[in-house]
Amino acid sequence: MTNANVRVRFCPSPTGNPHVGLVRTALFNWAYARHHQGTLVFRIEDTDAARDSEESYEQLLDSLRWLGLDWDEGPAAFDTATGRGEGGPHGPYRQSQRMDIYRDVADRLLAGGYAYPCYCTTEELDARRDAARAAGRPSGYDGHCRDLTAEQRAAYEAEGRIHIVRFRMPDETITFTDLVRGELTFTPDNVPDYGIVRANGAPLYTLVNPVDDALMEITHILRGEDLLSSTPRQIALYKALIELDLAKAVPQFGHLPYVMGEGNKKLSKRDPQSSLNLYRERGFLPEGLLNYLSLLGWSFSADQDVFTMPEMVERFDIADVNANPARFDLKKAEAINADHIRLLDVKTFTEACEPWLKAPHANWAPEDFDPSAWEAIAPYAQTRLTVLSDITANVDFLFLKEPVEDEASWQKAMKEGAADLLRTARGKLETADWNSAESLKAAVLAAGEEHGLKLGKAQAPVRVAVTGRTVGLPLFESLEILGKDRTLARIDLALAKLAG
Repeated sequence: MTNANVRVRFCPSPTGNPHVGLVRTALFNWAYARHHQGTLVFRIEDTDAARDSEESYEQLLDSLRWLGLDWDEGPAAFDTATGRGEGGPHGPYRQSQRMDIYRDVADRLLAGGYAYPCYCTTEELDARRDAARAAGRPSGYDGHCRDLTAEQRAAYEAEGRIHIVRFRMPDETITFTDLVRGELTFTPDNVPDYGIVRANGAPLYTLVNPVDDALMEITHILRGEDLLSSTPRQIALYKALIELDLAKAVPQFGHLPYVMGEGNKKLSKRDPQSSLNLYRERGFLPEGLLNYLSLLGWSFSADQDVFTMPEMVERFDIADVNANPARFDLKKAEAINADHIRLLDVKTFTEACEPWLKAPHANWAPEDFDPSAWEAIAPYAQTRLTVLSDITANVDFLFLKEPVEDEASWQKAMKEGAADLLRTARGKLETADWNSAESLKAAVLAAGEEHGLKLGKAQAPVRVAVTGRTVGLPLFESLEILGKDRTLARIDLALAKLAG
């Protein structure tokens, strides 16, 4: 099913580093737009000068491009090859460049009686809220200024009072069908009049967000559950904008479930586990991370967790999103990423690993890197990695002059009898066929049998002597690639250390 009239938006604020909850919202909007062959509008909500930064804006752009989440209209180009994302007919797409629009809309709302000036001071508001709570009444704004006469307004202004602008909520129940949660109803006593313009004339989020949605003709708003309580206010504002010929229709809403972190607490953007940069720096593939994030509230099928983004686009429906909170499970995210690493062809895999094979990630000198050895070991490494950054610890034995010194691995493998086993294994490896991993395995197996050890026990001292670690890539294929001379030299070093 397609509906090219579908228009969704992703509208982050450029504050701090991108986080996984933000990416999940972007992903669901992107998948919904692509599924319906509709339009994704990328908009920047940058009206908070104290918190917004150009650095964060550039990080947003870079992150979306890395993830491959393209857009159709927005403040910057996604990719000149696709032609998507370069401006659009509803721009500008940064709120800081739309202030004249918001002022005009606020003036029209005031002139039409949909909004009014409120002169209440903070102290007066607090006192009335406290009194309402004490009496067991709702503590929202009590409408004190909604019906002031011209004379009363003039008197307040004569006192030198400044005012904000409040939207006048209709005295009626608001019911709408949430695309995720079904029918929801809000009564008037739970949705009081609310501010849309600050006393200094600056528009508030409560005005600019729905105004942008209306003027950009957004049809579906897919956003976090934390914004659900603001929906009835926005629906009332949309209806006013329709009456003012500024909007065509009220959008449909779908509120996405919370993402929970440790201790079943909502995953905060300040939680290190929520930082997108963390996963990028560890070497998650964009496809692997997006695959996992899509499962936070949605499922591809009952028996399949690993899929490509084109497959997600084909299957995605907002009606299938679960309203229950989703728990972020790092182990599952890593497992899915590992599956995506194994889905790569070897050439793509080797290219993806390149940043981690170079300084500052690599712990060997650049001149010691052997491209032919890397090419030979890559297929074995691909089956073992969870994230791309694991590659250095898996292959460094090939490029270091001596194996790493890992005391825990040494103590675990080099127990009593290890020296005797190593001497026997060395002798049998000396005459083995070094063009055959099976021959090297047979040599170590035979050494182990002479000492009453099965292969697992016999190969442990050999592995630590050669690689420095108790775990790693398939041992005998690794020895074949490392070569006879270097392997035997490392066994000699281990024997000398055991003797010393």
